[in-house]
Amino acid sequence: MNKLTHLDESGKARMVDVGGKAETIREAVATGRIRMSPAALSAIRDGEVPKGDVLAAARIAGIMAAKKTAELIPLCHPLALTSVTLNFAVEPGALRATASARLTGRTGVEMEAMTATCVALLTIYDMAKAIDKAMVIEEVRLLAKSGGKSGDWTAPAHGPGPAR
Repeated sequence: MNKLTHLDESGKARMVDVGGKAETIREAVATGRIRMSPAALSAIRDGEVPKGDVLAAARIAGIMAAKKTAELIPLCHPLALTSVTLNFAVEPGALRATASARLTGRTGVEMEAMTATCVALLTIYDMAKAIDKAMVIEEVRLLAKSGGKSGDWTAPAHGPGPAR
């Protein structure tokens, strides 16, 4: 088993020292979806949600969340992101959010992409809950990452990667 990098020699939590790592272009892409009723999906798609433009609000919320990841997730490094994008796709009975985070730095941006995805989905729930309280957020996962010592990684087509 690999050594856990967020634990020191005595087993105490620590922030990993990335100071000796080379700066490289790093990017991560994450996705997730929110299942909902046809009425909620229609209202979001047609811009008829009383709270306003759901996808515009979710996009801004996700981007803001990516920038705040180090404040939300213990031991994450604060990062100078150069780009965060969020896109949405209508699926049968659901909306899919896909976030991409990018920077030139010493550590990856997987958590930023995942945080952006989660907060975007939560924002969709918040704005449309008056129409459908039974919405379900699911399948949040990393799709791909690039850069750094470990190189490129893409999720297998069949779903999440192996347990580590």
